[in-house]
Amino acid sequence: MGQLEGKTAVVTGGGTGIGLATAVRLAAEGAHVFITGRRREVLDAAVETIGPAGVTAVVGDISSLADLDRLYAAVRARGRGLDVLFANAGTASFATLQQVTEEHFEETFGVNVRGTLFTVQKALPLLNAGASVILNSSVRADDGVAAFGAYAASKAAIRSFARTWANELKGRGVRVNAISPGTIDTPGLDAVAAGDAPLTKSQFAAGVPLGRIGRPEEVANVVAFLASEQSSFILGANLYVDAGENQI
Repeated sequence: MGQLEGKTAVVTGGGTGIGLATAVRLAAEGAHVFITGRRREVLDAAVETIGPAGVTAVVGDISSLADLDRLYAAVRARGRGLDVLFANAGTASFATLQQVTEEHFEETFGVNVRGTLFTVQKALPLLNAGASVILNSSVRADDGVAAFGAYAASKAAIRSFARTWANELKGRGVRVNAISPGTIDTPGLDAVAAGDAPLTKSQFAAGVPLGRIGRPEEVANVVAFLASEQSSFILGANLYVDAGENQI
């Protein structure tokens, strides 16, 4: 019997990368997982990977409040509330201070900050006592990588949200924590490195004390821990999953 048997989970950005790996892990632990993302074909492939019996896919963009409403309507229709929310969806692209445009800023903060805020706010009526909310921040919030200023600031906001919301929701028995992944081998990293980036994937890896980029499954293991009763005494924390990138 899994650690999340009979539980209901939501993973935003659940079609690829960290989100997909987490959805696979939560389903393996017994949860029924709702995943959301913007591309139907990606979600369909994710459903096949996870196993159709353990997952429900809802196409949507977290920066759209109407799409979030559709996601949570599907969760509500299942009739079991919500036990785990992994607010994972995000976007990243490089732009120096001189290069930042209004469109770049609005896209970055619209998805990463506004989208995360309303992802959690709209889940509140569904959260069961003892629920776990996990927010996806990043080591980039701390390390000052050039041309990543807007992204880093958006992820610093996520860390701040975790502290505040942990305090606000503790009376309901809802735990809020954050994770800060380091450099993880995902399609998102591929897209960033293929663009006009100041660092390649190999240069990112060279900055990791273990000498390699992380795997999405390694992040999923930490999310599963925070989702379970094994982390029952952890609140408002930020767990680095970075092979020491921001530690040593």
